[in-house]
Amino acid sequence: MYAMLTALAALWGAASGLLVPRAAYRFSVEPEETWRDTCPEGHALTGALGGWLGSARCAACAEAVPVTTATAAGSGAEGGGTGEPVGAAGDTAAGPKDADPAPDPGDAPGDAAAGRAVRYAPGVLVPVVTALACAVLAAAVGPRPELAVWLLLAPVGVLLAVIDRRVHRLPDQLTLPAAGAVTALLGVAALLPAHAGNWVSGLLGGAALGGFYFLLFLINPNGMGFGDVKLALSLGVALGWYGWTVLFVGGFAGFLLGAVYGFGLMVLKRAGRKTGIPFGPFMITGALIGILLGGVAA
Repeated sequence: MYAMLTALAALWGAASGLLVPRAAYRFSVEPEETWRDTCPEGHALTGALGGWLGSARCAACAEAVPVTTATAAGSGAEGGGTGEPVGAAGDTAAGPKDADPAPDPGDAPGDAAAGRAVRYAPGVLVPVVTALACAVLAAAVGPRPELAVWLLLAPVGVLLAVIDRRVHRLPDQLTLPAAGAVTALLGVAALLPAHAGNWVSGLLGGAALGGFYFLLFLINPNGMGFGDVKLALSLGVALGWYGWTVLFVGGFAGFLLGAVYGFGLMVLKRAGRKTGIPFGPFMITGALIGILLGGVAA
């Protein structure tokens, strides 16, 4: 049963992860800019929910010049973005950010002109990561009601991590609904048999972790974005569901991972002591570690 549950969770993660790249592309903008509504070549984005759900490739570009063996064989360069520091304000965290979306590996700058469909970065990696996250959650938690909550929130967590990695921003349109959703969904899970957590403990965990990050924001607003504070609310509820020990482990793991990453950048001379880093991905990874430990222990 566990093997089938894990396989189904992995399939869900892969399917939902395929929808992340387009949403990440649209959300990865400056705070004062509106969400993107065209592909990199200027074609209007179409599809479900006003174009938010769709393929990771632009259909209009693909239809304009079909992919051929000759043109595909001539592509293979990798592209990257450049960054510049920004201050923390609203839902923006401090640190360097991508001025433009980085091309996905395998998509050369001239791919659109050469006949390949333009891909919204990132591509293959995101569905793989989402599938792995969902699979390990299913294996650790098992057939408990809260597993449905974790599987629904996993793609959102990956989406937030991608956006923060690209533009050092955690949009309110994702963090605040996520906090409300995890609170409501765990409230429903607490009413079902065989659950392994405590809803009140989760609420207290959200208040505790959110309050801690808010204190860090007040102490050093240039080092901790307010978007991180809002993200901490949902992560705290999820971690607190399994108790205070899991909350501490998950919260500490996020800080530890961020510190190791920052130290590694300094060792490689790619960053200085005051260089900002996107902290959301480490918060989310730390929370995943905590939930896995809580699921196994329960």
